Amino acid sequence: MNSDANHPAPSARRPVIGIVARTAPVTLQGSRLTAALALRSHVAWLSEAGSTPVLLPLLPGTPDLVDGLDALLLPGGPDLDPALYGAPAHPATRAADPDGDRVELAVLRRALEGGLPVLAICRGMQLLNVAHGGTLHQHLREVTGHDGHRPPTGDFTLGRLPLKLLAGSRIADVLDEDEPHTACHHHQAVDRTGAGLTVTATAQDGTVEALEVTGHPFAVGVQWECGHTPDKRLHHALARAAGRVRNTRPDGIGIH
Repeated sequence: MNSDANHPAPSARRPVIGIVARTAPVTLQGSRLTAALALRSHVAWLSEAGSTPVLLPLLPGTPDLVDGLDALLLPGGPDLDPALYGAPAHPATRAADPDGDRVELAVLRRALEGGLPVLAICRGMQLLNVAHGGTLHQHLREVTGHDGHRPPTGDFTLGRLPLKLLAGSRIADVLDEDEPHTACHHHQAVDRTGAGLTVTATAQDGTVEALEVTGHPFAVGVQWECGHTPDKRLHHALARAAGRVRNTRPDGIGIH
């Protein structure tokens, strides 16, 4: 029997997509623990789209793993440390892990420098903006005068706001619908847009809802909670972009 029969050729390997892990308290079998985790939807949808998701802990050395990836997903999470964009903290800002923020920033920059596809969600989009020299509104209600982007309920309620998409943009191509809406839950947002970024979606109140790295094949940030609704389109688009990267790699390059 051919010993290679059960081992696909390197070119047939599934693309590997790194998902930045979030640190959060959990209760498991009655024990209170702190876990590094990812939303099940991110993992499941990337897998069903033909890729292999791996979790990236925000620890020293993690940026070195990026060279073995085919794409990167930055999920939502807590507020960024305002020192990253040269601002004092607003009373409503809760920066949970400044050291981790800096590791995540290094991971993102390594991915962009390597030309990897990137999907940056909610906080991830804000980090994408900061990585390009942009700034954030630290408490959006003071800018918009309303709580539509983070409805003030006891539960994790999503705000549903109409979107205006930039024609011809990557996000408009992926969503491909006449009346798109956000599904958002955030109290911070893009203020000054970073250099090299294009705003490709806005809410009616002017809030930036999507950014894309100008000239990059696929580096998209969305402010809404992609992963908290049944909409898998952006995950599948990221997996397709990762597959294109995988197919251009020399044999043996990547995480196996």
